[in-house]
Amino acid sequence: MRYAAIDVGSNAVRMLIAEIIENNESISFKKNTLIRVPVRLGDDAFLNKEISEKKAIDLIKSMQAFRNLMDVYKVTDYMACATSAMREALNGPQVVERIKAEANIDLQIVHGESEAKIIYNSHAEVNIDKSKNYLYIDVGGGSTELSLFSDGELLASQSFNLGTIRILDNQDKDETWTEMKDFIREHTKGLKNIYGIGTGGNINKLYKLSQEKDGAALSYLKLRALYNYLDSFSLKDRINVLGLNQDRADVIIPACEIYLTVLKCANIKSIYVPTVGMVDGIIQTLIEKNYPSVH
Repeated sequence: MRYAAIDVGSNAVRMLIAEIIENNESISFKKNTLIRVPVRLGDDAFLNKEISEKKAIDLIKSMQAFRNLMDVYKVTDYMACATSAMREALNGPQVVERIKAEANIDLQIVHGESEAKIIYNSHAEVNIDKSKNYLYIDVGGGSTELSLFSDGELLASQSFNLGTIRILDNQDKDETWTEMKDFIREHTKGLKNIYGIGTGGNINKLYKLSQEKDGAALSYLKLRALYNYLDSFSLKDRINVLGLNQDRADVIIPACEIYLTVLKCANIKSIYVPTVGMVDGIIQTLIEKNYPSVH
């Protein structure tokens, strides 16, 4: 059995095709194919509050390709979610209708709290000591989702309109930064030794660049040093000298700024990076839907 997860983000659209493994009482999945297309819907959505015809066509073509691949891979179930950029685009619902008509994919625009829930469904905490305090941080192109866990229980979760594309386009607002810091301070006071858990493409890339050994936490100081190092290169040199993809080389700087701000505000000394994201959470959500009795 194969499931597919589609994540229509503000920077890129992704599809993960996963093999579903049934083992007695437990159901798990193995990643088969991951495709990422840098459509960058956020540029339109955050500046003009709508998806331009050019971007809409790119998105529809990507979805048609995803549909063809799902057919070839004989995918039995799928879920497609659109996040921040499509939430803000006034013509988001019309684009969803066109995707249904032209690519035969049901795309749902999810609100921030649902997005946070799906991301935490990615079971990023599998190898982590449940008795500790954790702040999940997922930074996307249009929004940042924060969720605080203590003793395995969710204490608070919120989505903020702060993302990498938004910052690059100067569409981030001072009051949103303040609101995020207030949320962190309010919900972390009284909690000792909080650890960060970072998800999303940028922190995965930063973790790779840090050359930490797999599973080891990345310290705040090392992340800050990495930020200063990356920031010392021009955009062109980040691409040519450091070998970053063009659509990663610019967003990695504001992503770093968001992670560092959150870690500092929560007084977090180190962050775990389980290299999972929205698509992993979607596959897990499908498993829970299709196997309600298995956890």
